[in-house]
Amino acid sequence: MNPRLRDRYNETILPALAKELGRKNRMSLPRLKKIIVNMGVGAAIHDKKCLDEAVDALRLIVGQKPVVTKARKSIAGFRLREGMNVGCKATLRGQRMYEFLDRLISLALPRVRDFRGLNPNAFDGRGNYSLGLTEQLVFPELNPDKYTRTQGMNITIVTNATNNDEARLLLQKFGMPFRSADAERGASKN
Repeated sequence: MNPRLRDRYNETILPALAKELGRKNRMSLPRLKKIIVNMGVGAAIHDKKCLDEAVDALRLIVGQKPVVTKARKSIAGFRLREGMNVGCKATLRGQRMYEFLDRLISLALPRVRDFRGLNPNAFDGRGNYSLGLTEQLVFPELNPDKYTRTQGMNITIVTNATNNDEARLLLQKFGMPFRSADAERGASKN
């Protein structure tokens, strides 16, 4: 069975994008390529259990086994040596990617405390969007009694869009809750 967001992309989002962008070729329209979920675990330098807990939490969140990431260079001030385990990441494609995005939009983001929308300017210039969550417990898969240590994560959504505007339009059609321009101006005045 296809994920709900993939069906919505094929049935409603693609025709709407073709109309708005003025293109007839479906292959030239923006689409999702992959989603990368990364957890940096700085406490893993001192306590190996922190990394094991983060790997287990990420496995439950994304539905696949994450890869343990290693430090690329030594930093004496942080007591970090090249090759030490410092985090974990998972790259999602296909069905898991759409299922994760659906859970992120409909379940996790509404559970974030004081959520006022995502920053609409967090694109990298090539159509990729990055966001950070400060707490992994916004995902309902995790039991708050088991995961007592708060651990954040970075989520990067990679699209094949050629610029930020096309990628923003694609993610808006998927239902990403971006802040409006009015809220941006009001937030910058404070």
